[in-house]
Amino acid sequence: MIYELRIYHCVVGRLPALLKRFETTTLELWQRHGIRQAGFWSVLVGAGGNQDLHYLLAWESLAERETKWNKFATDPEWLSKRSESERDGPIVASITNMFLQPTAFSAVK
Repeated sequence: MIYELRIYHCVVGRLPALLKRFETTTLELWQRHGIRQAGFWSVLVGAGGNQDLHYLLAWESLAERETKWNKFATDPEWLSKRSESERDGPIVASITNMFLQPTAFSAVK
């Protein structure tokens, strides 16, 4: 199992819109595409700021990620709903992502 850590750096004041989009749209579409989330976090205290959303996705392989993510990213329903959610302007200023591999002693495998 590998994990993808994605950090969405929101346009100031737009984090609530991003959270709403995940709750009402994105998670359901991910489920249809077989994308597995391993958790979501916002920053309570620490570096990064309170306009960021951190989340992990779980993948069997990079090949699985490429196939499923590309299908999701081009899904006409996703494209329409994403556009609709950005009627009041962009939500995400930038995205940081990385792929993580658990160590032999990790509690998460």
